[in-house]
Amino acid sequence: MPDEVAAHAEQLADQLQEMILIREFETRVSSLFEDNELPGFVHLCLGQEAVATGACWAIDDDDYITSTHRGHGHSIAKGLEPDRMMAELFGKETGYCGGKSGSMHIADVDQGMLGANGIVGAGPSLAAGAGLSIEQSDEDRVCLSFFGEGSMAEGVVHESMNLAGVQDLPVVFVCENNQYGEMTPAEDQHNVDGFEARGEVYDMPAETVDGMSVQDVYEATAEAVERARDGGGPSLLICETYRYHGHYEGDPTTYRTDEEVEQWRERDPIDTLEASLVEGGHIDEDEIEEMRAAARDRIDEAVQFARDSDYPDEEAAFEGVYTEEI
Repeated sequence: MPDEVAAHAEQLADQLQEMILIREFETRVSSLFEDNELPGFVHLCLGQEAVATGACWAIDDDDYITSTHRGHGHSIAKGLEPDRMMAELFGKETGYCGGKSGSMHIADVDQGMLGANGIVGAGPSLAAGAGLSIEQSDEDRVCLSFFGEGSMAEGVVHESMNLAGVQDLPVVFVCENNQYGEMTPAEDQHNVDGFEARGEVYDMPAETVDGMSVQDVYEATAEAVERARDGGGPSLLICETYRYHGHYEGDPTTYRTDEEVEQWRERDPIDTLEASLVEGGHIDEDEIEEMRAAARDRIDEAVQFARDSDYPDEEAAFEGVYTEEI
């Protein structure tokens, strides 16, 4: 790890800043939800920042991603603005979807973010569709599809992976194995010894990655993206990670122990990267505090923007429901 840090210190520092921003966003959302400022449910990715950041750093601005109900980190990593994201969570008209989507359905097609999704396993089917559109339009694009290990039990995920394999679609399937499908441990939900077998069934390269290491995720994703872009077809990455909070805010998490959570926190993707950069002399504690202060200020601005924004007019409920006849 020290040699890798030295070789990529500047990029890792930028990735650290992004992970800090994601964590600050999620931490603030947790507080706002607890204070009853946000409607609906929120599902946070605290602890999983390295997967979103590492994977999205491996793609271009005009590439696509599909996300999950736990999609704030993916959105920020893809380049969406925290102020419009926060406004969406507040249900305000300045949000990405005009205040209609809330936390679980943020999308910005212009940015290549094809949507967070409250339906478990829905993202891979959208990614397969995006892959088909890329092939038919002969575009130089790829699509990352984020989904949780619980989705591996959904038929649509297997249908999508099968289609991508048969058609050699430029899709990289990124499974975030945070160890629990809602409240069920992964080993109680799947009768396989490792998820790489899922990729082998569809004759696509599959690799298990340390999802607590942004560098490992970045390197594995970059290789899969290059393969997809060169016509080599889809890949499956299984990123072993962990969510510090419950499945949803308010989840009592009685299904796991404090000791288990602490063991994963010892491998925290932000803390370990900070330590590596400091020990290597690539960054100092003052610079890290500047990063944290910048993230706090940025999210302060986002919250104020959301609070100052207006709620949509009632008539807006009927907008965007139907498309014009083609």
